[in-house]
Amino acid sequence: MPTLNKNLQNLFAMAQKPAKLGIGLMSGTSLDGLDIALCRFMGNGLNTRFELLEFTTIPYKEHFKQEVHEIFSRRLVDLEKITLLNAFIGTFHGELVLEALAKWNIQPDKVDFIASHGQTIYHAPKRLHQQAEYPNATLQIGDGDHLAVKTGILTISDFRQKHIAAGGEGAPLALYGDVLLAGKPGEDRILLNIGGIANLTYLPADSDHSKVVCTDIGPGNTLIDAACREYFNKPYDKDSKIAVTGLVNDQLLEALLDHPFFKEKAPKTTGPELFNLTYLEDAKQVSGIKDITPEDVISTLSAFTAKSIANFISANLPVDCRIFASGGGARNPFVINCLKHLLPQAIIADTNELGIDPDAKEAILFALLGNEALCGEPIHIGNNPVVLMGKFSFPL
Repeated sequence: MPTLNKNLQNLFAMAQKPAKLGIGLMSGTSLDGLDIALCRFMGNGLNTRFELLEFTTIPYKEHFKQEVHEIFSRRLVDLEKITLLNAFIGTFHGELVLEALAKWNIQPDKVDFIASHGQTIYHAPKRLHQQAEYPNATLQIGDGDHLAVKTGILTISDFRQKHIAAGGEGAPLALYGDVLLAGKPGEDRILLNIGGIANLTYLPADSDHSKVVCTDIGPGNTLIDAACREYFNKPYDKDSKIAVTGLVNDQLLEALLDHPFFKEKAPKTTGPELFNLTYLEDAKQVSGIKDITPEDVISTLSAFTAKSIANFISANLPVDCRIFASGGGARNPFVINCLKHLLPQAIIADTNELGIDPDAKEAILFALLGNEALCGEPIHIGNNPVVLMGKFSFPL
């Protein structure tokens, strides 16, 4: 009688282990670097327990950022460059994983799996592309087979594709990890991630999964970062040093907020394909703002991020929630102070209070999705697809 091949035998044995070591990888739209989280998981689903053992962000060099920017969020790009970068990034991320493991003095064969988000280069929900014959779509590159072969570690990747195939928009996927790790009976909670795009998960006090809301809200850091590169030749506004020197232009702010996306019903997704410097220029035209200092632009864009978040929460969720922020925007004092002013009844902190490093949160969540792919079962949460996500790449 035929037997399972070695890869499937190892996979079956791994799924039975009471504790697993998994690495979560996250490379966001800000292109700061690769977040690498080494986690230990016990159990699965609502019984999941985890421990963050190690975390690091390995910064990307400028040349690599420029290579990705050539194909990032652009409708027309060099197809050869996409093909080459898909293979290159898979191997490159593998090299960075091995670098981190060597730093932590951990042998690769001690790690059970890698869960890789990949590098998003284009996000195309139907509401954005508006082509009736085509469905929602998204594309992340950084081939899982290259990553698995380079590291010798089972790699799970392409999580967003199953979500779309099952009727979702491929984002935000934080929902699943937030529900498994962060709910608390008796307390309304919002887990707010301010990455390139701002998204949140609302966890109701009564733990009723049918009431959970998870959605993109609007721009997080993507417009602020783009303007910092354009006007100041800086990758981002560190510690809000630029924003605090400018003034918010109310006319421009209102024009930025006046877009159909903000009136659409959640859940919804978006990306830099919409919120980019062209969006800013269009808002300047509509508002009649011609002469505005670069500092005022950064202040206004920072207020735009905070205002769009506060508007969504005020219109859709309890305003006296406890809000736990993560992502790069959680370290932006201007944005956080604006949120506190706009949502005075809320208690705003970061995810450290949940025992989750705010910088590591998304990498942790993808590691958790990898654990679920190995030994979990689909969970019904609100109107979200009931699926397990991820494609398996064996090292041999």
